[in-house]
This record gives sequence, structure tokens and C-alpha cells, in this order.
Amino acid sequence: MIAYIIIIVVVAVLLVGVGSTMFLRPRGMHGVRRSRNGQLDMTGSMPAVKDADADTESGGGTATATATAPPPPRTAEPSAPPPPPRPTLEKPPPSAGRMVRLRARLARSQSGFGTALLSLLSRERLDDDTWDEIEEVLITADVGVTPARQIVSDLRTKVKVEGTRTPDDVREMLRTELLGQVETGASRALRTQRHEGRPAVILMVGVNGTGKTTTCGKLARSLVGDGQTVVLGAADTFRAAAADQLQTWGERVGAEVIRSDKEAADPASVAFDAVSAGIEQEADVVLIDTAGRLHTKNDLMDELGKVKRVVEKRTAVDEVLLVLDATTGQNGLRQARVFAEVVDVSGIVLTKLDGTAKGGIVIAVQRELGVPVKLVGLGEGPDDLAPFDPVAFVDAILGG
Repeated sequence: MIAYIIIIVVVAVLLVGVGSTMFLRPRGMHGVRRSRNGQLDMTGSMPAVKDADADTESGGGTATATATAPPPPRTAEPSAPPPPPRPTLEKPPPSAGRMVRLRARLARSQSGFGTALLSLLSRERLDDDTWDEIEEVLITADVGVTPARQIVSDLRTKVKVEGTRTPDDVREMLRTELLGQVETGASRALRTQRHEGRPAVILMVGVNGTGKTTTCGKLARSLVGDGQTVVLGAADTFRAAAADQLQTWGERVGAEVIRSDKEAADPASVAFDAVSAGIEQEADVVLIDTAGRLHTKNDLMDELGKVKRVVEKRTAVDEVLLVLDATTGQNGLRQARVFAEVVDVSGIVLTKLDGTAKGGIVIAVQRELGVPVKLVGLGEGPDDLAPFDPVAFVDAILGG
């Protein structure tokens, strides 16, 4: 009896185990079916797998987020280059005595002219042929035909009157005659003093290639050396490098430069602004550099006249300096005539007088325009612009 009870209990336990196996399936096998041959069918739908990152973001799970690569290190942006250092202000020497210091340089370039005259006048017999040679030397030295004939006539008279002609007598006779031709009753002094509470205004004019902008910069340097304050006006708006060149000159000596940032700006407007700045700053001198003009172009010359008229609406123009290349000879005289008609030139600046120029141009241009040579350029150095000294000039011609 007990044995039967044990068998029944075992069978019941087995049946319960089989039944629980049929009804209680694992969670991962939902949707898995078996085919007829007993193999698992994997075509059924599988439960969705929850993304660990999403679960983490929602805050409902504890799954660890996948590690992300750290961002690349930020490279430092290149810093702007430091501004260029301002040039050290220079202290130019005063203008007084420059012509004397530069006389030796002038003598080297002009000695041929004077030597030829002294040699001819020292001959024992001065016949007509000799006087013709003297006249020819003077003409080729750019003195001009009319002044050359007058010099020869005066020398012939002196030789007849004085009779004897020692070398010293000849030299002194020629020196006196040349000084008489070079001297002029007009003042050679530049008007650079303030007046009526306003600065002196100087207008620089000339054709291309005469060294006008360089002369303007050198003159500013000379004025600063004499203790004056200067404002520069870059009214040469047609040549791109002119304003930069003038800026460099100004920075060297501490002179402010008024210029336009616009290409091909109105030069009259720039000149007006420069004068206005000079008045506001109570400067001593305003120097205005103008564009190089072809004396044969009427429209360009008219525009130069406009610059002067516009400036005069603000204040008077004290000086109009015509810059001439001393090596151009008679062509320079033609230029001078036209400029004098347009802007009323008050003085001449002769550049490159230390080169192949012939000293006679000083006599010719003064006689042609009736205005004095006020400044001469005797080299490429920054301090090689000097007030014209007739005595030093004649002595240099004669090699003294």
C-alpha cells in the first residue's frame, strides 16, 4: 500500500514538472516557433533591445553611456603682428651756412665752365675770334644768347679800359661780371613766418621728374632744423607713391602729413584740408606738394590754378616755388614761362645743380622770369638743399 502511494506521488511530481515546463517559457524566447521538423524558427519578431544611451538620457536606467572621444584641443589663434616701430625723430641741422659747406661739391661740377673762361681771358691777345669763343662758352653753359652777348660786351670794355691783365686781374674782372649777372634786386629770403595768426603757405609746382616731392620733403626738414613747425599737404594725388614718399619725410622730422585715402582724390581738396590743419594746429608753415604737370597740357595747368584759388579761400599763398631740373637747360626755361603765367611764381628751386648742369641756367631763368633763384639742390642727401648764395655760387664756378 505504501509503495503505491509513493509511486503516485512520483508520477504527480513528474506531471507537475512537465506542465510547468510547457507554460513557463523564458523571456528571451518569445516569438520563437518551431518548425515541423523540430528546428527553431527565427523569423518571428524579437523583442526590442533598449538602447543603453537612450535609457541613460531618460534617467530610467543605470546603463553606462558609451565613451565618446574628447574634443580636439583648441589651437590658439595667431596674434596680430605688432605695429611697426615709429621712426626715431631726427634733428636736422639749420639751413644757415649750407651753401658754403656744399661749395666744394658745386665747384667740382662747375669748374669746367669757369676754367674755360679764365683760360680764354688770360691770352695775351684778345682778338675777335677769342671773344667769339668766350661767347660760345657762355652759351653752352646755358647762360642764354642775350646774357652771353651782354657779358662779352662788358668784358671787352673793361679790358680796353684797364689795359694790363694779370691772372688775378682777369679773375676779379670775371668774378665781378658774373656776380652782376647773378645778383637780382628781388629778395631771396623765403617767406616762412606766421602772419595775422596764420601759417605761411608754400606751394610747390613743377613738371614730373624734377625732384619736386623730394624737394618738398627736404625743405620741410630744413625748416624744422630752423626751429619751425611744419604741416605737409600731399596734394599730388595722381602719383600713388608721392603721398607715401612725403609721409616718410614727415615722419622723420615729426611733421604731420595731410593726405587722402581715396585714389585720385581732388588735389584742391587735399590742399585746403592741409591749410585748415595748419591753422588749427597753429603751425608755422604749410608746405603743399602738387602733382607734376606737363606745361604743354592746358587742362592740367588749369587744375593747378584751381588748387591755388581754393587755398586762397582759406588764407593767402605766400610762396609759389617752381622746381626746375638744372640739367634741362633751355627746356626748363620754356617750362618756367608757362608755370609763371598760371600760378604767379615767386621763386625758383634748381635741383641737380651738382651734376651735369651748367651754372648759366641761374642767370638765364632769373632773367627770363624776373624772379630769383631761392634754393638749390646739390646732392641726394637729406640736407643737400641750400638757400642760394650768389657769392658762393660764383666762387664755385671760378674754382675759388
